[in-house]
This record gives sequence, C-alpha cells and structure tokens, in this order.
Amino acid sequence: MGQEAENAHGGQGAPDALPRHVAIIMDGNGRWAKARGLPRTAGHKAGMEAVRRTVRAADELGIEFLTIYSFSSENWSRPKAEISYLFSLLRHFVHHDVARMHQMGVRIRIIGERKGLEPDIVRLLEDCEELTRDNSGLTLIVAFNYGGRQEIAAAARKLAAAVAVGRMKPEEITPEAICAHLYAPDVPDPDLFIRTSDEKRLSNFLLWQAAYAELVFVPGFWPDFDAAALRAAVQEYARRERRFGGLKAEPAGQAEPARQAEPSGRTTRSKLAGRA
Repeated sequence: MGQEAENAHGGQGAPDALPRHVAIIMDGNGRWAKARGLPRTAGHKAGMEAVRRTVRAADELGIEFLTIYSFSSENWSRPKAEISYLFSLLRHFVHHDVARMHQMGVRIRIIGERKGLEPDIVRLLEDCEELTRDNSGLTLIVAFNYGGRQEIAAAARKLAAAVAVGRMKPEEITPEAICAHLYAPDVPDPDLFIRTSDEKRLSNFLLWQAAYAELVFVPGFWPDFDAAALRAAVQEYARRERRFGGLKAEPAGQAEPARQAEPSGRTTRSKLAGRA
C-alpha cells in the first residue's frame, strides 16, 4: 500500500482500519433548506443526491455494509404533505436509482416494520430486495419505518411467545437469542456510526446493534455530505482504539466478537486517499 493511503489511515494498515459496517443518521435536510430560503422538500431532494454520492463512495472504499436511516417510526408525526413527498422520493429512488445500483453490484435490504404501509410501497421494497438479492458488492441497508426500540420489543415478543408454548426456557433468552430475532440477524453490528448536522444522539436508530460502534458526529448538514466527508469519518474511526469493554485495545476495524455475519467474499478496496 502506498504512503498516501497509509497517511489517510493515520499510519494504520488499510484492511484493519476500514470499518466493515457504517451506519448513518442523515440529519439536517430541513435546516439545509431553511438556510437557503428553500422549502423543506428541497432539502429532502438534495439529501437524496447525498445518498447517491455516499453509496458510490462507500462502494469505492470497500465498505461491506452501509445502513442509512431513511424514515423513522417517529417521522409519522410530521406534516402529511412532507410525508407524502418523502414517499414520492422513495418511489423515485426505486424507479430510477435501484437499477443503477444493481449494475454496480449493490445488494439492497430493507429493515423496519412493513405492517400498515401502503401495499404499493411494500411491493416497491420487496422489488428492491428481490432484484438485488444475488449481488455480492456493497450491501445497502435502508431503515424504513424503523425504530430501534420497536425492533427490540418485536424480538422480545417472539422470544416470549416461544417461552409461552414451551419451545424455549426463560434462561435461554441470551443476547445471542435476541440478536437472532432482530430484523437482519446475519448482518454484523456497525463499526462506525455517523450522524450529520452536529446533533449528538442516537434517535432510536440501531440501539442494540450500536452498543460498541464508534460514534462520529459531523457538523455539516446531510445534503452537503460527500465522499470526502465519509473518508474523514473513516479516518477518525481508524484513529480510535476499540476495547469492547476489555483492557486490550483491538485494531480499528475489528468486529465485535458477539455477533458476526457470514463472510461476504468481497475484496476490500481501500481508497481513503482517492478522489472526493
């Protein structure tokens, strides 16, 4: 590996320093628009462009999993007109972006509650997953109608039901058992958790999975997020020491041992010093 790439990693080796799974709270669309005298819908539209840039950048860096917080279970409290526009952006994304991502080899997965969604929205989500199911590149996980507490509660209900009918004992409810009943149990926990707009909270996003994630808070609004911002966050991650509650520091990029996904077979392509 060249000296330029080593410097971008803060002197650490590229394969170890690269996070396997990056999760992002895409915050600040409305404030970005307000600062420019534009309607909130303009901020959401610009935010979609940031999603496209970030997916390309994550794929080029060799990140295996990218999870984005698209629509939370709490977002239903927003004005109906704004919700309608967000759903129209989802439809546009499926009809115009998914095919391009499919060509890139991106696999798309959706996490969140589908009960209560309009049937055409459910079909769109299913179509995304079905079209890209066999792709082996970046896995893009879209959290849609998602809430972290709701996900944990749903897992708890499944386990309680299993205990009630005698399929398992209460003492068999372990962290591993809970993990097995989350929306995507085969996906490794996020290594790097990014939130834009300088807000410093998790907002009900991946509450269980983010237990040992490295948190990076970015001051800029989401529509301004780009490849350079992603690289900067990864560089910050590479400088961290990960102990997972112990005394011995693990290299940045070491996945939390309690939860592992099956190997994807994907070749890591570190390009931290690449183009913005």
